[in-house]
This record gives sequence, C-alpha cells and structure tokens, in this order.
Amino acid sequence: MNALQLDRVNAFYGKSHILHSVSLQVKAGTLVALLGRNGAGKTTTIRAILGLTPPRKEGQVLLFGQDITHAPPHQIAMLGVGYVPEGRRVFPNLSVEENLRITLGKRPGPFDLDRIYQLFPRLHERRHHSGRQLSGGEQQMLAIARALLLNPRLLILDEPSQGLAPLVVRLVGETLQKFKGEGVSILLAEQNARLALELADWVYILDDGRIVHSGPAMELRHDPERVRALTGVKEGSNYREL
Repeated sequence: MNALQLDRVNAFYGKSHILHSVSLQVKAGTLVALLGRNGAGKTTTIRAILGLTPPRKEGQVLLFGQDITHAPPHQIAMLGVGYVPEGRRVFPNLSVEENLRITLGKRPGPFDLDRIYQLFPRLHERRHHSGRQLSGGEQQMLAIARALLLNPRLLILDEPSQGLAPLVVRLVGETLQKFKGEGVSILLAEQNARLALELADWVYILDDGRIVHSGPAMELRHDPERVRALTGVKEGSNYREL
C-alpha cells in the first residue's frame, strides 16, 4: 500500500510553472528521499502535498488511498501528516514544552510528552527554555518532536540537516531510522545526498521541476559521480552537500 502518491502534479507560483507532471510514491513503512539542487522544486513538491500550493491544471495527490488534492492544510495534517519545515520554525518566545503542547493530543497514538522526552533527553533538560535560547540542533529536535506529537502516519521533512554540525546530522539520521523501524512512512527532501541515500529505500531526483531519476537508493549510495550527473552539479562539487 502507498502512504503517499503523486500523479502528474503540476504546480505554479502565479504564472510561473514550477512543477511539471511530477509523479512519485512513498510505500507504507518506507523512507523515500527527494534530492535536487536549490530551486529544483523539492519544497514546492512538499507544498503541493500539504495543500499550501495546490496542484493546478492536472494532477492528483493521494494519502493512503484518499484523494487530498484540494484538501485544506489543516485537514491534511489531521489525516496524519507531520511536517518538519525548512528552517525549523519553532516559536522563539514559547518554551520548549509550550512549543510541544501545540500539537499534543491532536491525534491518538504512541507519541506523548513522556515518549518525546525519552527520545530527546536534551529537550527534557531544556523544557523551560524558550525557543530562541536553543542551539540549531536543539531547534531541529524540537521541530521533529512537535511533528511526532501529531502521531503522523506520514512524516515529511524539508532539509532537516541544513546548518547542523555533523554530530547532530548523525543524530537526526539515527532518529529517522528508528521511526522508520516503527512503521512511520517518511518523505525526506534533502540537499545532503550522502545522508539521504544512507537512510532511504527509494530515491527521486528533481531538476527544474521534473523527476529526472527514480530508483532504489542503494544503486546511488556509492556512486557520487552519478549523483552529480543526475543533479547537474558541476565536477568537483561536494557530494555531501549537493
């Protein structure tokens, strides 16, 4: 069964055609990576899924078989979609615990405050600190934890490794592996190709709003030159940050 399916999705910003017949799927219980350079269309794809930039002209978005193409964002969230946005977007004036309570209890499931604090002991230690007092890594933990408290069936993350130290990036990767092992379906949009390919079961590569590659992640895991070619990155660029 597919947790998520996009069929020929087109998206626009005003008159600018950004996504061109994008089709992809996330099978239930798997982690799918969406790779591409800045401006390739990764965030727009996520916005189309979440109802923030609804598909136009043609295209369909299905969540566990249910058509959500034109559903409003709040309804999509309550159907079981957790979202970790680029830039984290924690509330700087609220404490860690106040940030978490925003989504607490919205949907039944295994994630509650106790479970979150077990997963992220640092958040428990910092629970009375405001969002602005947290490091970048702590803010990313908080953003992931807040999404998990919605008890999602599908977790979508947009550039979760951006701006983080390597040790924190590894922690984020280990956390996502754990959630996948518990049956959470995950769509991971990343520029950090190495991280994404280590975690993913399947990978899609976007370029100029079009899917230019689809296949098992293991086929690209040890082939950085092919990844560079598929993403259009110039020779000599860092494989880790495409």
